[in-house]
Amino acid sequence: MQGIDLIPPQWLHLTMQGVGFTDEISADELAALDDALTAGLATIEQPAVEFRYLTVHPEAVYLKAHPAAALYPLRLKMHDAVVSVLGPKRFSEPAPDRAGFLPHVSIGYVSRDGETEPIATALNRLNPKTVESTFAKADLLEYHRDNRMCEWASVTSIPIGERA
Repeated sequence: MQGIDLIPPQWLHLTMQGVGFTDEISADELAALDDALTAGLATIEQPAVEFRYLTVHPEAVYLKAHPAAALYPLRLKMHDAVVSVLGPKRFSEPAPDRAGFLPHVSIGYVSRDGETEPIATALNRLNPKTVESTFAKADLLEYHRDNRMCEWASVTSIPIGERA
């Protein structure tokens, strides 16, 4: 569609918690974060959500996760792990607000100036299928946005929920 730069499937992601810039996190802190996340994420259930609502924002088109509340415990555990490793002075981001939490997967970036109404009108004609997803792991990613989109590589993969 004209005016949208679609995100290739390999770069689709659901951002839950930023940590910091790679040159500001040591290898020891990264290992400690992996340990804290592994311990914290083992204590929650694997969240299950649906992605079904196309939303046009002035900068992006995305699919909202529903129900958002299912992902909130995961988001909170991630925040708590980062604070426990980096400390509140280095990581002063407040705990996430449940009411303001809007998990989503961006599928395209708006690449034209002006109104997004024509994009929203065209997308409203679509009848996208609902995608169901249960999250069994969370990846700690190293990502950049050098090519007009987020590109990333997994640094470590952490299981969610108790291990069998």
